[in-house]
Amino acid sequence: MGHGMTHGGAGRQDGQVPAGLDTSVPHSARMYDWWIGGKDNFAADREMGARFAQAIPKIPQMAQENRAFMHRVVRHLTHAGVRQFLDIGTGIPTRPNVHEIAQDIAADCRVVYVDNDPLVLVHARALMVSDPAGRTVYLDADFTRPAEILAHPALRQVLDLTQPVALLMIAVLMLARDSDDPWTAVRTLLDALPSGSYLAITHPGQDFDPTAMDAIVQAANGAGMTLVPRDHADVRRFFADWELVDPGLVPVMAWQPDGDPPADPNAAYYWAGLARKR
Repeated sequence: MGHGMTHGGAGRQDGQVPAGLDTSVPHSARMYDWWIGGKDNFAADREMGARFAQAIPKIPQMAQENRAFMHRVVRHLTHAGVRQFLDIGTGIPTRPNVHEIAQDIAADCRVVYVDNDPLVLVHARALMVSDPAGRTVYLDADFTRPAEILAHPALRQVLDLTQPVALLMIAVLMLARDSDDPWTAVRTLLDALPSGSYLAITHPGQDFDPTAMDAIVQAANGAGMTLVPRDHADVRRFFADWELVDPGLVPVMAWQPDGDPPADPNAAYYWAGLARKR
């Protein structure tokens, strides 16, 4: 969600609207796009993004920190020998994407992207140009229905589920209510992955600034959006019995396996962690 407001009509900044897209309702992926300086957002997204920023002025920087974690964790995993990635809730493609980061290190990396927003789909198909040595595919699916993701023929063509897979769930689990039981959905995915696989999560933390979080939840709910920040314990549950990699489940800015954390790692209100299946 970008650096500057753009005013005007309901259309995107270039006026192109894919079929099946309701641009009058804010959408998390397009708000995120606006916060990080993208162009693929509409008036409703910018308006809600600005309301979030009234409650948490640093939210554009927090989105950037979330994105920076994704870059760090993909590099870390690729250097550790992982060659297969399942990125669920990929959002609007913003370079570099997972496959670009991974294939820059190892050209044979394979990536399956999953999202369920028509705008994401349009852009993913245009931008997901894989290194010829690797493979990249995009699935239109919902993480709350994990069996459909796992059974998808395209996933089976790209990923070998007998070999380690890194499952990325970056800033997506907050879109499911507790009553949807996202923990069981994630567990279904984890159980399908072999030993040596990884799970990386970032999740807005309710416990960093509860008052500010309550304000953005109210704004989101008022616009018909689901947004569920969670505390450390509830985010920790997503990793089930997998082994957290150092430094554990920490503020996103503190997850620095190859460097020093910043002076104030609590400045971005996300929990972040990486775990490995034994």
